[in-house]
Amino acid sequence: MKPPSSRRILSGSDEPIFNVLPERVLANLRTPTSENALLWNLIYPLAQPKISISKFLNLRPMWGTSSLPETVDDELTPYFWGYGIDGGRLLELDDVLQEIDGPGLKTEVDLFLLGERNLVLVEAKHAGGLGRCKRFAHHHCPEIYRDVEEVVGVCRYWEEDKASFASHLEFGPRPDPGEEIPPCHRHYQLARTLLVGYSLSIRFQLQYHLWLIIPGGRWRSFERDWLDFSDRVIDDELWRRLRVIAWEDVRELPGELKKWD
Repeated sequence: MKPPSSRRILSGSDEPIFNVLPERVLANLRTPTSENALLWNLIYPLAQPKISISKFLNLRPMWGTSSLPETVDDELTPYFWGYGIDGGRLLELDDVLQEIDGPGLKTEVDLFLLGERNLVLVEAKHAGGLGRCKRFAHHHCPEIYRDVEEVVGVCRYWEEDKASFASHLEFGPRPDPGEEIPPCHRHYQLARTLLVGYSLSIRFQLQYHLWLIIPGGRWRSFERDWLDFSDRVIDDELWRRLRVIAWEDVRELPGELKKWD
């Protein structure tokens, strides 16, 4: 397996995690505008071996509740793409992914931050945007294109109890043929991430947070989608723990190792 370029990874390139990461993650690490490398280079120096949740909560979010007094400080262990720095897999994650995604392509969360009281799931974006539903984009959505002979089955996110978008998000009625752009397409990545984090938080009995980290200068390109997504979150307490943070602010957090300039 070809390792990521040392020009992309500034610290920790010899950590065991790089022996177990999937090839698609390593491939992203090698690209010039790699958001995976950005995530690693900013978070790894902060987590030696853990990072306090209060460091993040003290950052002024681009969107989100500025203060969460009910959140007790907690030391968080990072799991990058589901793997700890030591190469260990996050416990229960594979069972949750099977429960949520079934036999299909599994949800890949950029960063899990696991503490004794809190669980944070982080979706990180740099040059790209939020993920949409590829089946809908390719005219294979079993709800919208159910009358097409080649399209069979149903969408599990409208069927399965624990995998149902409707259990946590106000997505309206089940999509029908002819519907132009259903919210489950628009918010596909964030919705699946929300479900995975919620299921893990129930298993671990932890307070659940969902964060988006983006370049500060790109907030306008995410704003409409994020505001629409957040407005659809049913649980008021979870809504209060949604947060959008700028990469530039994360970069200013004190860390033990050299950070990316």
